[in-house]
Parts: sequence; structure tokens; C-alpha cells
Amino acid sequence: MNNFLSILAYLSTLLLLGVFVKSKVKIFQQLFIPASIIGGVIGLILGSDLLGKYYTIIPKEWEVIVRSVPGILIIPILISIPLGMEFGKKTKIMKNTINTGGILFLVTFTQLLLGYIVNFIFDKVFNIKLYKSFGAELNSAFAGGHGTAGVVARTLKELGAEYWQLAQGVTVTLATFGLVLGIIFGIYQIKINSNKILKTEILSEYKNGYIKEKDKQPSIGKETMLNTTVDTLAYHIAIIFGVSGIAIISLDIFKYYKIPVLSKVTVWSYGMLLMFGIWKIFIKKGIDWSIDSKVKSRITGTLTEFAIVSAVVTIPIKAVASYIFPILIVCLFGFYITWILIYKLSKRYFKSYELERSLAMFGTSTGVFITGLLLLRICDPKLETPVLQDYSLGFSITALLGPILIATCIQLSFIYNYFYPIILLSGLIILTGFSLEYYNKRVD
Repeated sequence: MNNFLSILAYLSTLLLLGVFVKSKVKIFQQLFIPASIIGGVIGLILGSDLLGKYYTIIPKEWEVIVRSVPGILIIPILISIPLGMEFGKKTKIMKNTINTGGILFLVTFTQLLLGYIVNFIFDKVFNIKLYKSFGAELNSAFAGGHGTAGVVARTLKELGAEYWQLAQGVTVTLATFGLVLGIIFGIYQIKINSNKILKTEILSEYKNGYIKEKDKQPSIGKETMLNTTVDTLAYHIAIIFGVSGIAIISLDIFKYYKIPVLSKVTVWSYGMLLMFGIWKIFIKKGIDWSIDSKVKSRITGTLTEFAIVSAVVTIPIKAVASYIFPILIVCLFGFYITWILIYKLSKRYFKSYELERSLAMFGTSTGVFITGLLLLRICDPKLETPVLQDYSLGFSITALLGPILIATCIQLSFIYNYFYPIILLSGLIILTGFSLEYYNKRVD
């Protein structure tokens, strides 16, 4: 128990150091580097691979535990996604929302396919054997961000892969490349393709990473419960962790009795289905008012920050360095193809705000949702266009299914080889492409 509190205090200190360093170092502000990544790098420097070689700063047993944190925290982060979703309401889905979701799906499938093609080329052309599941990291890193490194690590760990820590490190490295390059390239595209002026007040707000003016500070959510019964935050946490616990225990029972199919699914895939069912019950019983989506997002956001710090702290530097060539190849090709695909499809399927839509989707597909929002707000400071609504709804669908697809591809490549996910993804790309084209011809 003391170890748990000590490690939590250590990760918290790194996170606070990241906030402090970002507030003082302009280069981190210019590149919009999150405090969690900066804090993680500080921890990496203090770790056994660098300064720890000469003087023990952090106990080695801490590193073993911290290494598992991203894979643990990703469970409640993903399981919580259905909670608070408005699928119970009848909403008219607009054409632009469907096109946004379709393009993001195509990007997801293409990034995964490209990663596995690189694995194939290294194996068959260069006769260099990469680890079996190398390839899924590109989409996990680019479209999922640093926090999704836990998906890769957890899936491989459950499969018994010895290289799960290396794959987690590769994902974190790719995520860093994608985040930085995505922001720089996005701002460059705004300058050369748009007559709009970059709004310095918007940029400074994102660069600094804090809001001083009290009247501009947004609320983190509504208090749906009275403290005389239960704290609202505790109520939301209890639901998220409670369902996570049920999923873990149920899956252990399925594995113990070797129940077909169910014993092979990932814990978060099963947990998300459980949460869907529970949220449906909340809606049916009329108690959905007790859940506030903003409160839930703050909880998962907090967990994600600690997952990122942990993932960066435990990057296996030597092992990742040995993979630097395939990492650079998959990163550069992935980056280029992602932009071309989004830009061309946006020009084809959108009749208005093509640049804004392209940048929002590109930011999300190389960084995280907030990266896409950042680029959108530079183009559209007051969010007066309908882009944010279409972008948010389209993203929510891919965010729900993306981790399941990543886990499926990892399982296929680990159990068999990279040919199986290549065939699956090729089929999905063709199907999605035809569906998108057919839909647009039908509604035009």
C-alpha cells in the first residue's frame, strides 16, 4: 500500500513538473507539448536507462509497477466511453457527419494497413524480422495518442507476448512524432491555404495551457448528486470502476471455463458492451439525469494524464532505438498518406469548409481530439461554423470502434501473421470506400 501511494506521488510530481516546465520553456509552448509528456520525459531521464545507471534515484521495483499502469488505466478509460452517450435521443444525422465518420474510418483502416505493409516489406524485401504484431502502433499512436499505448501493451500482455513493453514504447515514440508534426504541419497548411489570420489570443491560450481569467474558466461539469448522499465525482468513478471490475471478474470466469469466443475477447471490448447495456438501463429507468458527460470526461482525462506519464517514463530506450528505422519509415509514410487521404476526400465529399474539416480530422488522426480542435479553433476562433458538431459526432463513432479494431488486428497478427490483418483491412477499406461513394451519390 505504501508503494502504491509512493508511486502515485512520484507520477503526480512528474506531472506537476511538466506543468511548471511548460509554463517556463517557450519551445514546449510553441509545439503545444502536453505537460504529461514533459513530465514523462523527466521521469525517463531519472530512470534506470539514463541517470539511474550512475546513481539510483528511483527504486527499480517502482519501474516494474509503473510499466503496467497504462495497460491498467486504459481499461476504465475505454469502458467509460458509452456512459453518457446520447444514442437514446432521436437526432437527425447530417450528411457531413456521415462523411466525417466515413473518412475517419478510412484513415483508421489505412493507417493500420500501412503499418502491417511496412512489416511485410521489412520481412520479405529487407529480410529483417520485426516483432509479429508490428504495424498496429501507427494508428494507435497517431489516431489514439499516447494514452492508447496501453491498448497495445494490454492486448499483447494478455496474449502472453514478451515484447509488450517494446510495443508500448514504439507507440509512445510514434505518438510524439505525430503530435508535434501534426500541429506544425497543420498550422503551416492554415498559413498557405487560408486567408484567415491566426488569432494570437487563441494560440496563447493553448500554448500556455491554462486560463487565468476566472470569468473565462469553463465548468468541469454539473453536480447531479447531493453531497448528503454521495459526491458526484465519486458516483461517476464508482460506476466506471464498478463496471470495469465486473468485466475483469466475468472475463476471468470465461477464461477459467474456456467459454468459446467470450474467453478470447479483450477486457475493454467486453466492458464496453456491459457499459452499453447498463447505460441503456439508466435511460429506460429514467435515471440518466444522474450522469454528466463532462464529469465523466474529466475522470477519463485524469486517468489518461497518468497513463501518458507512465507510458513515457517506462520507454525501453535501447529496444526502441533498435527499431528507429522502421519507426521513421512508418511515421513519414503514415503522416504523408494521412494528410493526402483526408485532404482529397474532404475536397470530394464536402461542399463547404473543406479546409476546416480537413484540419480538424488531420489533427485528430495524427494527435488526439484536442489537437484537431486546436487547429479548428485557429481557423474558426468562435466556432461559428458547423464543423465542430460534425467532427465531434463523426469522431465519437471511430473512438468507440477504433480500440476494438486495433486489438483485433494485434490478435490476428500475433496468433497468425501480418497477412491476416492486411486482408481484413483491405476488405474494410474497399467496403467503406464503396459505401461512402454510394451514399454521396444517393443523397446528392
